Amino acid sequence: MSNSNQLVSALNGIIGEPNVIQDPDRLKAYAVDGLAPKAVVIPGSVEEVSRLLAYAYLEKLAVVPRGNGTKMAAGGIPGKIDLVLSMLRIHRITEHDIPNLSLSVEAGITLAEVQKKLAGTGKGSFLPLDPPYSEQATIGGIIATNSSGPRRYLYGSARDLLLGLKAVSPNGDVVAFGGKTVKNVSGYDMTKLMIGSWGALGVITEITTKLLPLPEASATLLVSFGDLAKAGSLTRKILHSVLLPSAMELMDGRAAGRLGEKARYLVAFSLEGVREAVDRQVAEIGDIAKKEGAVDTKVLWGEEDRIFWRRVRDFALDSAASIILRSNFVISKQVEILGNYEKMAQAAGVDCALIGHAGNGILTSYILDYGAAKIDPVVDLIGKFTDEAAKHEGNLVVEFSPRDLKERVSVWGRPRSDEVVMRRLKETVDPGGVLNPGRFVGDV
Repeated sequence: MSNSNQLVSALNGIIGEPNVIQDPDRLKAYAVDGLAPKAVVIPGSVEEVSRLLAYAYLEKLAVVPRGNGTKMAAGGIPGKIDLVLSMLRIHRITEHDIPNLSLSVEAGITLAEVQKKLAGTGKGSFLPLDPPYSEQATIGGIIATNSSGPRRYLYGSARDLLLGLKAVSPNGDVVAFGGKTVKNVSGYDMTKLMIGSWGALGVITEITTKLLPLPEASATLLVSFGDLAKAGSLTRKILHSVLLPSAMELMDGRAAGRLGEKARYLVAFSLEGVREAVDRQVAEIGDIAKKEGAVDTKVLWGEEDRIFWRRVRDFALDSAASIILRSNFVISKQVEILGNYEKMAQAAGVDCALIGHAGNGILTSYILDYGAAKIDPVVDLIGKFTDEAAKHEGNLVVEFSPRDLKERVSVWGRPRSDEVVMRRLKETVDPGGVLNPGRFVGDV
């Protein structure tokens, strides 16, 4: 029996033949940076994930965990791929504690499905995460990549919300960290380490998280400016005021135009809560905006409000962006860096739209016209963007790009201070390099 046949036979024995994909044409859909796996496995329980990883550990197979694939173009080029481990059959809500506003849910369920079920239960609640591709993204993928969206301004990211999680380690052991009544009192906080670890330390199978009651009302206030400094002055005043929008996004005219708004610069506020408080914040921010020299203001309610923020979150899909870059830096430099990025992109002749979390020090750059003929100016531009972020205590990550660009740039930006810790953890937890080899920071 050939090695390939032996592999498929072993996998069939663990999870059943219908749950193993080995057809070469179907495997192409699961390729990562052009590397197709030998097989795709779709376990139906945590026990099957455990048995699969134990087998991979013994056979020295490289395993790439996967949900719906919304983040598979991110990360470094894999060292190798033997198996893609699909989590889509592990998708139950295991506990919904309505009085205490907490939820335990398996990794393969989508965020959209979770939100729909929460909204329809009792008085309604929600998981305050709004990452890109929320309709398709699975909970496991969101947590493994620490993906977030505009509303992190008020609600924070997964690290602020999760109480605990369960995972399967690279050797097949089932482990649990944290929980509703568990505190980490010494050593590493493994819950937080697993968040954003890209599956390099274990396959997340279940999370326990806080919930919030659904807001009574919500609205969007759009404020247009002809001058970046004035737009930045508004965001700073709101940041240092008692007003508390759930999102505050600052974007250039290229991004605003793609969202259907005519503005040289646009500041978008999401406002949530009881209707009276929403009305008051709309009025107060609108008054401050006029004093700062706003050209125009507009309020969106109901479906228009929801559609606008979906389009902001999923800007890459609507704009067909071929490269996505995310920079972080000190919050006070948001306006300066956005302006500098805009000038750099124009000088390079690269079509680039810019959207920033004005209260979090994060700026996403969407390159819209990438092609083989433009790779050199794009590579140079990424270097300049990275240098600019680094000057202000930050860095740049390539969140989405074709492989040819990954071969020319560091997708994780400049070396990070925590790389040594991550490397030691990886060597301790996964000495055989089973999980996602080469895709995380420092080629871990």
